[in-house]
Amino acid sequence: MAQADTRVDNGVNVEALLGARKALTEAPEAAQFTWRASCEWINGTHSQSTVQGFFGLGAEQAHKTKFSFEADHPEVFASEDKGATPVEYVLVGLASCLTGGIAAVAQHRGIQLRSVKATIEGGMDLQGILGIDSDVRNGFDGIKVKYKIDADATPDEIKALVAQSQKRSAVFDVITNPTNVTVEVN
Repeated sequence: MAQADTRVDNGVNVEALLGARKALTEAPEAAQFTWRASCEWINGTHSQSTVQGFFGLGAEQAHKTKFSFEADHPEVFASEDKGATPVEYVLVGLASCLTGGIAAVAQHRGIQLRSVKATIEGGMDLQGILGIDSDVRNGFDGIKVKYKIDADATPDEIKALVAQSQKRSAVFDVITNPTNVTVEVN
């Protein structure tokens, strides 16, 4: 663990996070957020999704910029490979959420990070989505995340960072727990 007189800077403003936690404890209705994305079909299996606005803290909010994401399937699926596959975005979301959490927890615990690298993979049997076997699940049959972390901490402290990040990760929760999804056509 980092010594009290050593300044730790992992780029996370823990004071602001703790202030937000205190404020939302006192006003829990402000903690209700709605995240949004829109997606437009381009051609074939190629689409473009954008993210800009969301609702939180009792009002509409916006990112500093509009973010765009190209999605497609690889040529081995008779597609044009103009973007990452949607399931790869799921893996990116999980790895990013866990990694951001590790940085925040490390900052709060006074642990200086030097490097954090996640390698993530998900296995999938395509017989389900291709309609070959209706008993085969369409999604991942498992996801494995491996971390290589270099920090001013013991191996047990690093494992605790990862465990706390996993405990608080919204994306980990979305993937590992059922989420009601409603699909409508207007």
